[in-house]
Amino acid sequence: MTDLETRAAGRAGALRGAAPALLGYAAVRALGLLALALWSASRDKSAYTLLTARWDSLWYTRVAELGYGYEVRLPNGDVHSNLAFFPLLPWLEQLGAAVTPLSYADAGFVVSLLASLAAAWGIFAVADHVYGRRAGVCAVLLWAVLPVGIVQSMAYSESLFTALAAWSLYAVLTGRWVTAGALAALAGLTRPVGLAVTAALWAAAVAAYLRDRAGAGTPERAPGEGARRVLGMVLAPLGAAGYVLWVGHRTGEGPLGYLDVQAGWRNGFDGGLAFARFVAGRLTSFPSALAGVALIAGVALLLWLYVVCVRQRQPLPLLVYAGVVTVLALCASSYFGSKPRLLMPAFPLLLPLATALARLRTCRSALVVAGVALVSAGYGAFWLNGSGPP
Repeated sequence: MTDLETRAAGRAGALRGAAPALLGYAAVRALGLLALALWSASRDKSAYTLLTARWDSLWYTRVAELGYGYEVRLPNGDVHSNLAFFPLLPWLEQLGAAVTPLSYADAGFVVSLLASLAAAWGIFAVADHVYGRRAGVCAVLLWAVLPVGIVQSMAYSESLFTALAAWSLYAVLTGRWVTAGALAALAGLTRPVGLAVTAALWAAAVAAYLRDRAGAGTPERAPGEGARRVLGMVLAPLGAAGYVLWVGHRTGEGPLGYLDVQAGWRNGFDGGLAFARFVAGRLTSFPSALAGVALIAGVALLLWLYVVCVRQRQPLPLLVYAGVVTVLALCASSYFGSKPRLLMPAFPLLLPLATALARLRTCRSALVVAGVALVSAGYGAFWLNGSGPP
C-alpha cells in the first residue's frame, strides 16, 4: 500500500469513527431547521430569509458582491462600515457563486452547513483525543443543542470559525504544528477572535519548548520538529494581522484603524464594564430583574465550567483557547444580545458536561439529549423570529 493509500484509508477510518457524532449532529440541526420552518410559516415569514438574508449575513453577502467600502451613517453619528467583517466567509461566498448557479446568500448558507459539519467533526476529534469516543460524541451533541445552535445553520461565520479553530487545536494536540498554524491563520481571517487560536498554539509551542529544554518531555517525534513548531507560530497570526493592517492602510489610520472601525459599531474591549452596567440595569425593576438574575447565573455557569476544565487538567491549548474566547465575549462592549453566539466557539467548556453525559447509560444520555434538543429547537425558532442575533 502506497503512502497516499495509507493516508486515504486513515481518513476513511477517522470518518467512520466520527459517523455517530456527525449523524447525531445532523439530526439535531434538522430538527432545529424544521422547528424554524414551522414557526416562521405560522408567522408568514420565510425561514430561509431569516437564515441567509438578515442581520450580519446581509453584510457578508454585500462584501462578497460589492467588495469593501460600503458604510451606513446613523442619525446619532455612528458609522457602520463593512470593514468590520473579516473576509474569509465573503471570499468563499464569491467562490461558491462563481463555480455554481448559487447566489452569494445561497453560497453562504451552503458554506455554513458544510462548515458546521466540519466543526462537529473537529470537536469530536478533539474530545475523542482527550477523553475518548463516547465523550467525543456527547461533546458534538451538546454543541448542537446549544440554545443558540440555530446560528450554526445561518450564513454567519461562527460555524466556519469553529471548524478552523477545532481542527487547528486538534493539530496542536497531535503535534502537527504547520497545519495548526495554517488553520489558525485562516481562523484569523474569519473572525477577530482568531486571536484565541493563535494564543492557544503559541502557549502549546512555548510549553513544548520548555519541556524540551528541561528534558522532561517526550523526545521529538522526528528531525526538524522544532523548526516546524516555529513555522506554525509564525503562520498562526498572519491572517488576522494581515487583515487588520490592510484595514489600517485603507482607512489611513495605521495599525489601529480596525479599532476605529469597530468603534463606529460601538464595539470595543472595556473589561466587561458595559456588560456589568447592562446586567445591573436589568435588576432595577420587575420583570426585567428575572433576566438580570438569569444573566448572572449564566456567567456564573461559564466561570464554573472553566474552573472544572482546569480541574480536569484539560490540555493547555484548550484552556487558553476557551479562556480567551470567553474573556473576549464577556468583556466586549458590543451588542449584549450577541454574546451567546460569540461564546458558541468556546466548545472546550462543554467537555466537562460531555464526560459526565458519557458516563450515563446510552438510553439515559439519549433521552437527555433528545429533551434538550426539542427545547433548543423551539427556542431557536422563537429567537430567530424575534430579536434574533444581530
